[in-house]
Amino acid sequence: MNTLKPLIAAIALAVAGGVFAQTTTPNPAATPGIDKRQENQQKRIDAGVKSGQLTEREAARLEKREERLQKHKEQAQADGVVTKQERRQLHHEADRNSKAIARERHDRQHK
Repeated sequence: MNTLKPLIAAIALAVAGGVFAQTTTPNPAATPGIDKRQENQQKRIDAGVKSGQLTEREAARLEKREERLQKHKEQAQADGVVTKQERRQLHHEADRNSKAIARERHDRQHK
């Protein structure tokens, strides 16, 4: 009976530790920050087209930049891990795209 309690405690601890480890281990290929930025930037492009701030040509050019970012993200995820350097490059590209959207939406060209 004395050996049963420590055995049960050890099993309970192992199970709890296993559950905890599963819930806290992030997917190394996940890019939630980039995904959210892409969604936001797509909304900004759509809003610019709807409001007339972007011409069709400007919108097409911005869409192409977003497609290129998506391609680069998929390439980074291809091996199952997005490294810190790849993540930095993706954010840098997203920054450039964001500035391009702002620049095009606030220039003097309108639909």
